[in-house]
Amino acid sequence: MKPYTTIKIENEDLEKQVSNSVSAFMTKKIFTLFAICFLFSIAAKAQDLPLGDSKKYKIGEIKVTGTTTYNEKTVIAYTGLKKGDEIFIPGDRLSSVIKKLWELDLFSDINFYITNVDGNVADLELEIQEVPVLNQVRFTGLKKKSAKKELTDENDLKPGVKVTENLITTTKNYIENKYKKEGYFNAKVDIRTSEATDTTGTVSNKVNMVVDVDQGDRVKIAEIDFAGNEKFSDAKIRRSMKETKQKNIFRFWKRSKFVRKNYQSDKQAIIDKYKEEGYRDARITSDTLIKKDEETIALQLNVEEGNQYYIGEIDFLGNAAYTDEQLSRVMGLKKGDVYNGVLIDERVQGREPNKQSVANIYQNNGYLFSNIDLVETNVYNDTIDFEIRIVEGKEAYFDEIRVTGNDKTKDHVIYRELRTKPGQKYSQEAVVATVRELGQLGFFDAEQLEPKFVDPDPQAGTLSLEYPVVEAGASQIELQGGYGGGGFIGTLGLSFNNFSIQGIFDKDAYKPVPMGDGQTLSLRAQASTFYQTYSLSFREPWLGGQKPVSFSTSFSYTRQFLFDYINRKADKSRSFDILGVSVGLAKRLTSPDQYVTISNQVGFQRYDLNNYNTGLFTFGNGFSNNMYYQLGITRDNTRVNPIFPTGGSKFALTAKLTPPYSLWNGVDYGNLENMDEYQLRNEDGNLIDNNGNRVTRENSVADQQKVDQKKYNWLEFYKIKFAGTWYTNLASFGPSSNLVLRTHAEYGFLGAYNSERGVPPFERFYVGGDGLGSYSLDGRETIQLRGYPNQSIVPIDRPQDARDDGAVIYNKYSLELRFPITLKPAASIYALSFLEAGASYDNFRDYNPFQLSRSAGVGLRVFMPTFGLLGIDFGYGFDPIVGQQGPNGWETHFIIGQQF
Repeated sequence: MKPYTTIKIENEDLEKQVSNSVSAFMTKKIFTLFAICFLFSIAAKAQDLPLGDSKKYKIGEIKVTGTTTYNEKTVIAYTGLKKGDEIFIPGDRLSSVIKKLWELDLFSDINFYITNVDGNVADLELEIQEVPVLNQVRFTGLKKKSAKKELTDENDLKPGVKVTENLITTTKNYIENKYKKEGYFNAKVDIRTSEATDTTGTVSNKVNMVVDVDQGDRVKIAEIDFAGNEKFSDAKIRRSMKETKQKNIFRFWKRSKFVRKNYQSDKQAIIDKYKEEGYRDARITSDTLIKKDEETIALQLNVEEGNQYYIGEIDFLGNAAYTDEQLSRVMGLKKGDVYNGVLIDERVQGREPNKQSVANIYQNNGYLFSNIDLVETNVYNDTIDFEIRIVEGKEAYFDEIRVTGNDKTKDHVIYRELRTKPGQKYSQEAVVATVRELGQLGFFDAEQLEPKFVDPDPQAGTLSLEYPVVEAGASQIELQGGYGGGGFIGTLGLSFNNFSIQGIFDKDAYKPVPMGDGQTLSLRAQASTFYQTYSLSFREPWLGGQKPVSFSTSFSYTRQFLFDYINRKADKSRSFDILGVSVGLAKRLTSPDQYVTISNQVGFQRYDLNNYNTGLFTFGNGFSNNMYYQLGITRDNTRVNPIFPTGGSKFALTAKLTPPYSLWNGVDYGNLENMDEYQLRNEDGNLIDNNGNRVTRENSVADQQKVDQKKYNWLEFYKIKFAGTWYTNLASFGPSSNLVLRTHAEYGFLGAYNSERGVPPFERFYVGGDGLGSYSLDGRETIQLRGYPNQSIVPIDRPQDARDDGAVIYNKYSLELRFPITLKPAASIYALSFLEAGASYDNFRDYNPFQLSRSAGVGLRVFMPTFGLLGIDFGYGFDPIVGQQGPNGWETHFIIGQQF
């Protein structure tokens, strides 16, 4: 109890009475104003003070008490009250002061006290409780850190914000409504606050906030019903809804969970479906969401279909650059066609730069400032006439082209890839192509490539263009060790993908190696108990710096020893050495389009065998030489991120050829044995030597080795391969969240010019497994087919002792569904599921495109600029491999450094 007479205005009871109001905080203010006069008069009578008649008093002393960080003089000055003022107590002046203070939203409690009355002089005390500020906020019930950060930002829950009742109520309602919009109809939010203490344990004017979010499960759609539809059945309309599906036990890929954002877009998809069939006036007049129980809802949509329309006259107005006939051909629509609102919009406005449309013809040929409008001019009976009104504007030219953000890559490396040049006529297609080329370099974060138009001037017909880039790591290190293939295997690899050979002799360029010229330098060494292999390669993408002609060269050497898998020992007296070198030139063409590249390569390999007898080689001592020419034609317009393409396609046709030595060397390969020391056969057909003695089995084997040595001293073959890959963006869930379908097919054939000489034991196809190249450099190609052991898919009718010899024909098909988890520069991660099928054959007589080994599974890929691509696949083989019964079953594949 204070030692002096007081009149205290309490509002705690009033707060309880309005606690269920939507805005208790605002209501509290109103009730407080009304209560002041009432409580003043009651308190005055109770204390026998002369206040009940609202007498005028002169203000004596004014004090400010309570919890506040504000200066007392500042608060008094803000009230407008000062010593000596005459006011009525109770009266409007004090009511206005309290109202003014409440409107600041800075205080949770405001009380006036009369501490002393001396005649007509009253001393006043203003007690205020400042609204506490937020110390920290903690979310519970949420798993994702991104969701917590998102809610914090959206509700402005940063330290220092005033924690009012309004803030708490608004935050609670916002979060619950947010999750309800996303289909979590049972979401509940509870917010608690507690006093915070400072480092000394003293209670401060700060509070900690705990936001407990019970998200619950998304409700599922039990049924979707339509009313008013006569032209289209319910089932047909439901199929037009791509993301919103009702419950069906036979559906695996599309879930029936309700997501409001998807539902809104699917309602537009329904209207688009009607427009595609000529029903221009179709609309959804109403839609109702009915909550059936805690887990399911029903959707009811009322549709007004309207009449079906047809296209009448299409007139062009304002076009000078192109004739009506030219624009009509672009439209591809004629009088009498069924009205298709979606197609008409695409043909007029266009949505992608490479699509056929009137707008794109102008945008890709300099008319940046053009404006094109489609207007319905006449609707009669079931026919609609159109006018396409065109304001061409002035042709635009690029004034200045700038690239910013490249602190490692040199300017010339970037500018030579640009499809937009200063003084060049504006082309939207060229801008998009430039973004693709910069993304394909691999030196920058492709997800952040966004060109910016600078100072567009419609009057002058000029604009500048800026390409901001964000450097990404372009060098990779491969350092690994493990046990496999009969012993320990260690690998060290370095790949510098933005190397600068010019900086080798510049000590200041080593950061840690010379970088910035866009060259590629790769070094790799691998060793185990029975083999070592070393390789070095270099590539200059712009030879001479003027044209897109790339130069590449490589050197490799491997030595492997005959390994006894039973005793786990390598016999180092028996070895197989392979030496290889190649030089290549490739040129990017401008015709038929800028995506085509022709490559040429000349290479040589030397195979030396020292007492190395295996099933693959029929001669254990000797050599083989392989001189070849390889021609490749590729077309690659995938976009835009090479790690995770979301569209486009890639085709590659390659032919690897050796000279046809048998055409001019005069060797009869069908009768090679007569060229040896054994030239005759007796009457029984047995091989005899020059002395008439029958050749023994051992001599016959030796003879066969000599024959094969002569047959393969210079390899003679041709190899043809084709691969096609398509990327289709099935759905987008954000700027970098695309569900992408990768469709892939590939074929290979190894043939011989001379059937008597036959196909060599080198350069063969090995199908099955992870697809990673083995240590052997004998020209073999390993073809990925997940769900099966490595190199296990062999021709069915092949003898047991020849199953490791590879095949001369193969085909493979693949469907892969990809979804990105993150595409950040530090690490790109995406999940995938796949279906694959493939087979290998010894000749075309046995070729059967339907006799395939099939598999399915899931996987994960992680690309880090420093270490390259890492991944894991779990594949299930549905068919048996040779020598076993029943499905092959599950296989786990680890992917390191494979192509995307």
